[in-house]
Amino acid sequence: MTKDDSSVNTGQTERPTGATYYLVEARALPDVFLRVMRAKELIASGESRSVNEAVQSVGISRSAYYKYRDAILPFYETSRGSVITLVFAIENLPGVLAAITTQLAAGGANVLTIHQGLPVHGLADVSVAIETEGLTMEVGQLLAALERVAGVHSCQMLARTLPQSPQRQQREKQGEVAGR
Repeated sequence: MTKDDSSVNTGQTERPTGATYYLVEARALPDVFLRVMRAKELIASGESRSVNEAVQSVGISRSAYYKYRDAILPFYETSRGSVITLVFAIENLPGVLAAITTQLAAGGANVLTIHQGLPVHGLADVSVAIETEGLTMEVGQLLAALERVAGVHSCQMLARTLPQSPQRQQREKQGEVAGR
């Protein structure tokens, strides 16, 4: 290679400019990120009464916590204020779907649509779209509670629609006004 060869690897990777997000499996993350997440969980659950207490219990410095706390979120936390679609495999028994909707209501979810397929071999597929704005628990906690409902064989988050930007909401509102 020559000095003017643009393919020379300098050993450094350029950082993306602006907000760029990646979905990374937890076991691939450096330990400091996992400890920051654990500290955030301790604070949110009330197990730790302060940041000092939380960082001491997980073994990181306050500066590491403050440096990374806004850079890492659990996957489900990014779903706040959006519409998510849940897919269930449920037993074909009376009251199972009612128990699911009761659990959704208890968690503060607003049900938008429900679609249940015909049962095959005693199991039915159900998809439920919910708004997450009013949730009183994390989406992951809601999923865990739904999986414990009697008659539910599985519950997964299939899709999520992010909330609209304020600019798009304003454009749509102006379009509604203009269309009247």
